[in-house]
Amino acid sequence: MSDIISETVVFVKNQLKNAEAGHDWFHIERVWKTARKLAEKEKSNMQVVELAALLHDIADPKFHNGDETLASRIAGDFLSKNGVDGNVKAEVLLIIENMSFKNRKEAPKNPSIEFQVVQDADRLDAIGAIGIARAFTFGGFKNNILHNPEIPPKPAMSKEEYKKSDGTTVNHFYEKLLLLKDMMNTETARKTAEHRHLYMENFLKEFCREWDADDISA
Repeated sequence: MSDIISETVVFVKNQLKNAEAGHDWFHIERVWKTARKLAEKEKSNMQVVELAALLHDIADPKFHNGDETLASRIAGDFLSKNGVDGNVKAEVLLIIENMSFKNRKEAPKNPSIEFQVVQDADRLDAIGAIGIARAFTFGGFKNNILHNPEIPPKPAMSKEEYKKSDGTTVNHFYEKLLLLKDMMNTETARKTAEHRHLYMENFLKEFCREWDADDISA
């Protein structure tokens, strides 16, 4: 592991030591590991990918009063203080600023392979078994309603609507998580997403069966 990557790991662990469990160091670590595997297959710039993966949630706006500039400022200062090449820094910040689901309509039209890899890694961590766990962890953190059949999901929300949404946790699957499979960039991520997507669909089917007591034997 290079010195800058080691320094970044220490920095991120310290910054996120009190973070919500779905967006803590372990989320970062999973995205980092996934991004490295994708980067190897795509033969992309590993330093850019690792730094962006490690720093991508250094200051998630939803935990910082909606401030979408804080993450770039913190990451930029860290990279500058550690002498990271200017071109590398610029690409890392571009990824951090544009990779999120809510910013998908504002993202670069022809993103670099490094951008695609880190975005895929982050999106993969939002689906499947871990995605389910993270969704309910965050829903509990926000004290959101678990499920209300009378509140329909809104899968086509604008960025502002999405940011202000306080819908149910189950609706979040239909508003974001089940949409991610078809948003993957790389072939490897698409294949991985197929399995994780199916796992979520099966979970939701079982959830609704139990909710309606349809699984109770006659």
